[in-house]
Amino acid sequence: MPRRRVHLAPPPPAARSAGAVDADVERGLAALRDELGVPDAFPADVVAEAESAAAAPARDLPDATDVPFVTIDPPGSRDLDQAVHIERRGDGFRVRYAIADVATWVRPGGAVDAEARRRVVTLYAPDGRTPLHPPALSEGAASLLPDQDVPTLLWTIDLDSGGAPTAVDVRRSLVRSRAQLTYDEVQHAYDAGTADGTLALLRDVGRLRQDAEQARGGITLPTPEQEVQRVDGHWALASRSTLDAEEWNAQISLLTGLCAAQLMLDGRIGVLRTLPPADPRDVARLRRAADALDVPWPDGAAVGDVVRGLDAGVPAHAALLTEATTLLRGAAYVAFDGEVPEQEQHAALAAPYAHTTAPLRRLVDRFVGETCVALVAGQDVPDWVRSALPDLPALMAGGDRRANEYERGCLDLLEAALLTGRVGDVFDGVVVDAHDDRTSGVVQLRDPVVRGRVEGTDLPVGQHVRVRLTEASVGRRTVRFALDGQGTAPDADAVEPSPHAARTAEQPSRAAEG
Repeated sequence: MPRRRVHLAPPPPAARSAGAVDADVERGLAALRDELGVPDAFPADVVAEAESAAAAPARDLPDATDVPFVTIDPPGSRDLDQAVHIERRGDGFRVRYAIADVATWVRPGGAVDAEARRRVVTLYAPDGRTPLHPPALSEGAASLLPDQDVPTLLWTIDLDSGGAPTAVDVRRSLVRSRAQLTYDEVQHAYDAGTADGTLALLRDVGRLRQDAEQARGGITLPTPEQEVQRVDGHWALASRSTLDAEEWNAQISLLTGLCAAQLMLDGRIGVLRTLPPADPRDVARLRRAADALDVPWPDGAAVGDVVRGLDAGVPAHAALLTEATTLLRGAAYVAFDGEVPEQEQHAALAAPYAHTTAPLRRLVDRFVGETCVALVAGQDVPDWVRSALPDLPALMAGGDRRANEYERGCLDLLEAALLTGRVGDVFDGVVVDAHDDRTSGVVQLRDPVVRGRVEGTDLPVGQHVRVRLTEASVGRRTVRFALDGQGTAPDADAVEPSPHAARTAEQPSRAAEG
């Protein structure tokens, strides 16, 4: 990720009847799905197998339904991967994290398994999502919805008073969530001083884990979440900051992923999520952009400390956060069996890390979870897992590539819709990249937080500029600018590459991970 989540709010009735742009957005999203081969409905045999599995009684499992788990997710979520419970244990903590046991429902080599390997990940768009698994499982039997008994992989992680793991266990267990909470509800409890039990301890553990991440040199990007709306007949882009509740909840997921990675490294088998260190040139470019945006960067401050303090709700900060995603490029999945990989670190976390907490929405997590359960039990890793390991990195790379292209396409389309009717308007921005001859490059606007191609003479990379909008095409998913007073007319036949095309990055410390 990071995922700059963009939601498309339904236009009011008057806008629907008046605006061709709304229809253009709908057609554009449909065309994008066709271009990328985004799946539509599940095949009949996949649905039938999923419904048959969902109707079967759950296997006999150790009973942990007495533990009062809760889930914390965006409002309206149905595919609930995780439930959490935290309690004091001496001067430390015991974190229980129940992860949907997808392998209970998905038969290796069956129709659901094969379809999941084709889809790889759940895909998100402003107007909906394309799930990895059929709803009978992902929004039903396998989901940790409240008041239903669900098979899970139950992680039990003991922490000392500083939040460091002292013992790790994972085993199959039956759990029952007591409540489905939203981030806003949890944040309100903190703000009102009414958080208790698991929620109060989630804040304590979350803060300790944030401190540990910072001490390791990790980089957290508080990525903005945005919604495109119709306001007074025009498109508008609203940005919201990540809540503390989201960050603390994400830290539990990250903690589990770090523990999973260490288990697999010790067992010499598994799949890691890796990320190389940031390129110093990208750090220097980010610092120039911060100067141009008037965002403070104290002398001697590490890049992680600077971006950690940014507020995604502030347009200048959101613009810098968008540029900061370039620090986190080159993420990969690395499978191993016998010899541990030479590069095992995830630079954003400054530690080895694995994806294991979102098996309803990401293929690899099912295999990581099964590996960890076997290793803790002292058993052989199942053959269906071991045989899949060599193929998983390529499968995940392809799925991530399509997800990135889909997200970038959606964002490009919505940015063009946002600026429709504003050709000729002048905006403040920062030139964040330029070709060698400095006659074309990429500009990041201050407000709205939009990127686009910019043309001019001697483009000043990293500096504040005024740019004039020369094109906003929903159909072509392009926006183009010219330095104010220098620009040229748009070429109607030109096909511009997406200004987001180079921004493939990794940032797991988000609510989307948890």
